[in-house]
Amino acid sequence: MTSDADKLLSKHQSLIHSENQRVVSHVQREEGEWVRHTVMLEGYDVPFIFKRKKRYKPLVGARVNLTYYLHSEEVAGIPFEQMKVVRIKRS
Repeated sequence: MTSDADKLLSKHQSLIHSENQRVVSHVQREEGEWVRHTVMLEGYDVPFIFKRKKRYKPLVGARVNLTYYLHSEEVAGIPFEQMKVVRIKRS
């Protein structure tokens, strides 16, 4: 039986899936009616970003499975690389 992540990966070639990653930082900021989450993972220097309508449980120290793709955002004329999370679940 194929998992949800496998179904997403087969439909979208640019998606990346990582399992059992340790969260070292998790910040939640309100942006209008959305909450923007920024997650930093052990061994990565790039932030992982996702939005939800509600706040999420603190993830610091937790292990997570992520499905994401590379995204670049320009701030003050300087491009910043970040990962846009499509799916996140605790391991």
